Amino acid sequence: MTAPTERADATVDPRTLTRAHFDHVARMTTRWSDNDMYGHLNNAVYYELFDSAINGWLIGGAGVDVMALPELGVVAESGCRYYRELEYPRPLDVGVRVERLGRSSITYALGLFDAESDELAAFGSWVHVYIDRTSRSSVPIPAAIRELLARAEQARA
Repeated sequence: MTAPTERADATVDPRTLTRAHFDHVARMTTRWSDNDMYGHLNNAVYYELFDSAINGWLIGGAGVDVMALPELGVVAESGCRYYRELEYPRPLDVGVRVERLGRSSITYALGLFDAESDELAAFGSWVHVYIDRTSRSSVPIPAAIRELLARAEQARA
């Protein structure tokens, strides 16, 4: 199925997004410790899910060991809008979409869904900036990662 081509940005109400709007969808499992005292997932868990979905896609899709690369993808910016509660025990789907592929940075849009629902539960944004592991100065996105993400963008064109 071809993903819709419109960007998942401020011009689109995120609550209208479906899994088809994302380049990659990862199934995740919640854990007992993910719930907070209010009986739903703690807000920090959403960021852990986003981070795991992005890095799982990069590792599996680009075939790279991110811990061995001379470059590091560090989080420069992140955000999340919460639309409905999620809780343990529930399988979840995390959608990842490339919004902008720069020289040294990548902007992602993220969608979090209960695995048994089409309704978006949370919408996230994430910016990775690649830096040299030693000097900590910005560097170009590693070639294998850029190729994976460029293919995802091209598949939507």
